[in-house]
Amino acid sequence: MNFKPGKKVVLEKLADYPLMPASLADMTHNFTGSWRNMRPVIDYDKCINCGTCWKFCPEPAIYIEDNKVNVNYYFCKGCGICVSECPKKCITFEEEGK
Repeated sequence: MNFKPGKKVVLEKLADYPLMPASLADMTHNFTGSWRNMRPVIDYDKCINCGTCWKFCPEPAIYIEDNKVNVNYYFCKGCGICVSECPKKCITFEEEGK
């Protein structure tokens, strides 16, 4: 297979960039909790506070405070990654509004 590298793209000024949507703030200003229909609930009797859920959460929804894992429901979209990644299976889904 013959591979020829393409021409290097150099973006020197703002006008060189393609048009694309962008956020003007970081994710801590983007409350997305109203999108979800299922919410994660932590069983603290089983939780070992390993932080795996925090590591895998794609939003700033899981935080650790006083060596305890917590969920900030303003940011949680209900994606379920924390539920599937928890090694102790102490996070379950509950229907929103219960």
